[in-house]
Amino acid sequence: MKIVVIGGTGLIGSKTVERLRKRGHEVIVASPNSGVNTITGEGLAEALSGAEVVLDLANSPSFEDKAVLEFFETSGHNLLAAEKLAGVKHHIALSVVGTERLQESGYFRGKLAQEKLIKASGIPYTIVHSTQFMEFLAGIVQSGTVGQTVRLSPAYIQPIVSDDVADVMADVALASPANAPIEISGPERARLSELVARYLKAMKDPRTVEADAEAKYFGARLNDQSLVSDNDPRLGSITFEQWFAKSAQPK
Repeated sequence: MKIVVIGGTGLIGSKTVERLRKRGHEVIVASPNSGVNTITGEGLAEALSGAEVVLDLANSPSFEDKAVLEFFETSGHNLLAAEKLAGVKHHIALSVVGTERLQESGYFRGKLAQEKLIKASGIPYTIVHSTQFMEFLAGIVQSGTVGQTVRLSPAYIQPIVSDDVADVMADVALASPANAPIEISGPERARLSELVARYLKAMKDPRTVEADAEAKYFGARLNDQSLVSDNDPRLGSITFEQWFAKSAQPK
């Protein structure tokens, strides 16, 4: 089967490509570096010719509100139009658990716009709603840092490791379209402020964490349901300690 992976050189994309190739499928890695640009449309028709499945794992290069919305709307429109012409049978997109609950955030408004385009396209689809990636903890730290203090919400988070996400994306690519969102989540639930404190301690980072219910998460206020799934998600198997021991030791 020919499968096109948009954003196939990124964190999730590269691992998904590896898994699908090991299963014997023809996988096209599509990114601006390979001459495929979903914003300009360059190379899309050629990349999609004969493809049965497309995974959209691309992310906006900017988190600025207007830029994010424009990226997901333009990219989604161009990609879905090209897929229709190519006769693609299954469109798969990676999105975020809680997207519809976090509309204060420009990033999540962009993701919701992307999802609406997919649902209206007429192409059979699966939208994979994932909890936050464990690999994103460093970015969360930076987002809440002022001086030597990291102000973060104590809301619950249930992060998932990229290897577990890639396993799911490969499985979904080889399955029938759900024509609905499915949800995936890490195996352990913890409060965001407490998990980040554990992460900083393990990294031997001297910054301290201050739990603040009013602290915004990329522009949105959180509650205990915002970033977690109670919708019978498929659970990853890798815990924070296992991930840290393998991938995140301090330099």
